[in-house]
Formats: sequence, structure tokens, C-alpha cells
Amino acid sequence: MSTPEHERWTALTVRRPDDVRTEAGGAVPLPWQMEKLTEYNDRLSNRRLPADFPYDIERGDADDSLAALALGTSIRRDIEREHASLVCEAIELGATWDQVAAALDISADEARYLLREWADGQRRMRLRCAFMAAVPAGRGRSPCWSEWSCRASAEAGVQRVAVSPTCG
Repeated sequence: MSTPEHERWTALTVRRPDDVRTEAGGAVPLPWQMEKLTEYNDRLSNRRLPADFPYDIERGDADDSLAALALGTSIRRDIEREHASLVCEAIELGATWDQVAAALDISADEARYLLREWADGQRRMRLRCAFMAAVPAGRGRSPCWSEWSCRASAEAGVQRVAVSPTCG
């Protein structure tokens, strides 16, 4: 199944991690990113095949290498962004800090720090959105700017804004 957004993504040339966004500026689903990364890596792997390889293949070039680097960076960032919300979810569902730390291969204190940083970011985003909603139209922002900003933040992976007391 294909959507117009997936078709746009498939045709998009990626050179920087910031290129990896939907048309509206939101996050591109990880499976889409992995699919595109696999295509670039396949072409790069084909460079190692002999010149007289019997099948028709595409060989990678510098553009494929740059795209693979940019996509890898984007994927890493998206996964890191998701970690803290998963930490919160694991704690809410009864996991211990030691279990969470083991799953992340870090100490329990580092896991707590990761969650605190994420929760602080969520708080700052909510305050920013609330402030922008209070800015009167005509002060340099359109009336829907704050709504768009909050929606774009949510699409960029900042979706859970309430942190349970059990996560602190």
C-alpha cells in the first residue's frame, strides 16, 4: 500500500538528517527510513562484486554513502528520542530501575537521568506551546502558529507530555 506521503518519501533525495521529515515537518516512520537505508547499502555492497558479475546491478556511489550516513544519523536520533518515553513506560508497567538500566546497558542512575532530561524537555515544550497560544495574533505569529508548532513537536516524536509520578 502506498500513500502520497510514502511516494514523496520514496522519491526524496536524502543528504542530511534534516531531510528526513514528512512534507508537514513530522517524523518519517522508522520502517520507511530503514527501507531507504537498505537500498543505499545494497548498492554500496554491489561495489564489491566483480566487474564481470553476470546480473544487472546498480553500484553505489558517493551520493549513496552520504545518504546512508544521513539516514543512519536520523534513525539513531529517532531511536534515542524514543528511549526516554519507553523508560517511563517500563517503570509505569512495573519494571525496576535495574531492569531498565540493564535493557539500556547503562547504570540505574543514568537511566533516571535520561528520564529526567526527557521530562524537563516535555515541560519546556508544554510551557512554550502554552506561551505561544497566549501571544495575540499580529505580534509576529499567525493565530495558528502555536497550534502548528505543538502539532509539529508531537509529530517529531514528542508525544507524551504527561509524566506519571512513578517515573520520577
